[in-house]
Amino acid sequence: MPVTTIAWDDGMIRMIDQTRLPGQLIYLEIRDIPTLAEAIRSLRVRGAPAIGVAAAFGLLLAAEQSTATRPEAFFDELQETAELLRNTRPTAVNLGWALDHMLESVRAARAQGVTAMRTALRQKAMALYKNDQTVNRKLAEYGASLIPDPAEIITHCNTGALATVDYGTALGAVFTAHAQGKKVHVWVDETRPLLQGARLNMWELQHEGIPATLICDNTAAFVMARREISLCIVGADRIAANGDTANKIGTYALALAAKHHGVPFYIAAPCSTIDPAAASGEDIPVEERGADEIVNGFGRRTAPEGARVYAPAFDITPNELITAIITEKGVHTPPFTSSLPSGQKTLD
Repeated sequence: MPVTTIAWDDGMIRMIDQTRLPGQLIYLEIRDIPTLAEAIRSLRVRGAPAIGVAAAFGLLLAAEQSTATRPEAFFDELQETAELLRNTRPTAVNLGWALDHMLESVRAARAQGVTAMRTALRQKAMALYKNDQTVNRKLAEYGASLIPDPAEIITHCNTGALATVDYGTALGAVFTAHAQGKKVHVWVDETRPLLQGARLNMWELQHEGIPATLICDNTAAFVMARREISLCIVGADRIAANGDTANKIGTYALALAAKHHGVPFYIAAPCSTIDPAAASGEDIPVEERGADEIVNGFGRRTAPEGARVYAPAFDITPNELITAIITEKGVHTPPFTSSLPSGQKTLD
């Protein structure tokens, strides 16, 4: 079974430090908000669904530690914490979605006092945690239905258990297909510059006993030209109302190659990733990372001092390159403006 990425454990957040994989499986014990914010920024926890749950647990952590006795002061503390966490990763819409759910729950309990507000937060955080488990398994079932037997699959970035609470989105579909007895083989994009494919996807696929081959990101088009590739399946950090999709940098290039070679290109993400306020990809903020991840990645200098760097963490794949978007509600095909759910406001 896939690993558990993050959990609430007796007043603290327990999560895998993904920066230490694949060499070491280390669990962090997070007991304060600055440490959590650093963990999100530095990608110790990453993947849109996992970030959302981490943020929800962050507000619960702040609530458990608050000494405020008046509802107004308690709520103000939570709003301040929410804004700090909201700004750690601007592209992943699940982060704000989870925080909004948490704040709505505590706002509704204000009239009952601080104890009731704290209880409401605890219940909502656990509901978000369990919702992620349920949603991703539903999504994976729909995704697996699109995977033939046998199948040659190309992925990009990590979309397995490490990107969610414990199962995965795009890679979760592969896990499900494998569990169904389908013969699948995965071509794993290394996913530069931080190698989430090489470090994380390969680790998860080996853990599950699924055959996989690691390739450089810029090898994917050549693999499509020389091999019978069944499909590409990737995740998403934010999906606009028209189906334009923000995902890890390099996704756009992979989609272009898939289109040229006639390979189906699927996005797998929960409905909470759909942002109805973003009409198109033009409305999606794209996070830029520090130059150090490129010129000094993993502690080794690979470019001369003073090199100018442009380091977007994500790119936007236009909807016309996407064959279908898979959510827990089903498989959505173009035109996405009519087939996509409007964005999940409430939990199932």
